[in-house]
Amino acid sequence: MTLTRILAASALAGALALPVAAAEMKFANFTPPFHTINASVIEKLNEDLSAATDGELTVRGYHGGELGAGPAEQYVRVVQGVADMAWGLPGYTSSQFPKTMIAELPTALELEQPGYEALWNAYGELEEEFPRTKPLALWTSEPNIFIMKDHEIRSPEDLDGLKVRVAGSTSAEVAEALGATPVQMPINQVYNAMQTGLIDGVITGASTLSDFKLDEVANSYTLGANLGRLVFYTVMTQSTYDALPDDQKAAIDEVAGVPLSQSAEDAWNATADSAMQAARDSGDNTIVDLSEEEAQAFSDAVAEVTQAYVDEVGGQAVLDAMQADQGS
Repeated sequence: MTLTRILAASALAGALALPVAAAEMKFANFTPPFHTINASVIEKLNEDLSAATDGELTVRGYHGGELGAGPAEQYVRVVQGVADMAWGLPGYTSSQFPKTMIAELPTALELEQPGYEALWNAYGELEEEFPRTKPLALWTSEPNIFIMKDHEIRSPEDLDGLKVRVAGSTSAEVAEALGATPVQMPINQVYNAMQTGLIDGVITGASTLSDFKLDEVANSYTLGANLGRLVFYTVMTQSTYDALPDDQKAAIDEVAGVPLSQSAEDAWNATADSAMQAARDSGDNTIVDLSEEEAQAFSDAVAEVTQAYVDEVGGQAVLDAMQADQGS
C-alpha cells in the first residue's frame, strides 16, 4: 500500500481519537536497546515527559523491531498508529523527503556544522514532507567516512569498481560520482553484506562501528572528505498528540524540536568519537586522515551532485536556510 493511501486510510481513525488522561506512548525502535537512540531520545523523552506530568505521560521503547522490524516502514507505523512514536532515516524512503535529503549531500553542511540547527532552520520549507505526524526531533549523524574491508581509500580512483553500501538515492549519486557501484540496503544488513563480500564497504558515520558492530568486519577507514551525513527523524502520530490534554501537549512541546534533536546529535557524535578512537587504538586497522588537498579531490569529484539535486527538487531556499549560520 502506498503512503498516500495509508495516510488517507488513517484520517478517519485520527478523527475518532479521544482524549485520555494518563498515557504510555509506544516508541518503535528497530535497533537493539544498546543503540545510541535509546538513551539520547527514548529514555530522555520518558524521563522528561514523566517528570513534567507527574508520571501521567510516559514513553516505553519497543526495541529490536518488536512493533515491526523493517527500518523503512517506521514512518508508516506511526501514521497507522501501530506505534505512537518512532525514529527512522528519510533516506530509506527518500522519495517522500526530497528536500529534507538536501542535508545529506556533500558540502551542503560544513563538517563541523550542527545538523540539527540546519534542519530546524529550514523546517518551514520541510514541514509538508512530514504529513500526519508531529516531528519531535530532526538531526544528523556525524560526517560520513569510508568504512571499508580490505581496501584503502586515499583518492576517488581507489573506489573504481568497488561496491559501496549507501542509505538512499542521494548518497547513491555520490557513490556513482566517485566511481563506485552503490548498493542500497538498511544499515542492519551491512555487517553480513561486508562480511560475505557482497559489498566492499560503506559510506556512513563512525557511530555505526559500535552501534552495528561494523568494527568487527571493517579494517580500513578514511576520514576528512566532506561526503555528507545521514539525516534522522523522530515523529509522533499527530492524532495521538492532538488527543492529549493540554498539559501533556505542553510537556511534549517543551522537549521537542531543538532540545531533543541536540540530545540525539550530541550522542551520535560522542558514539562516533569513541568508536573511531577505539579503531585507532586497536592497532590492526588502516586509518587514512586525508590532507586538505586530498579531501578537495573528493569534493571536486562530487561538486555537481549537490547543486544538481537541489535544482531538481526546487530546494534552493532549503539549502540557503540550512547554510544560513555557516561560518557565523
